[in-house]
Amino acid sequence: MMNGQYWGMGCGMWFIHLVMIALITIVVVFLYKNNNPTIRNETPMEILKKRYAKGEITKEQFEKMKNNIS
Repeated sequence: MMNGQYWGMGCGMWFIHLVMIALITIVVVFLYKNNNPTIRNETPMEILKKRYAKGEITKEQFEKMKNNIS
């Protein structure tokens, strides 16, 4: 008889666990999207400066591209 009385409480605990897992998943996805640098939109000038800083383009190429952007 005791087992029947507490069965509802066990189901409630499973529900609480599922809600907690869902909330944790939502928080992790939210944080990932906000911290993911690939999602952030960069301006053409920012991209150009990064390419120059990495040595992908020369100073002359940088200046020429900068003038084309402006």
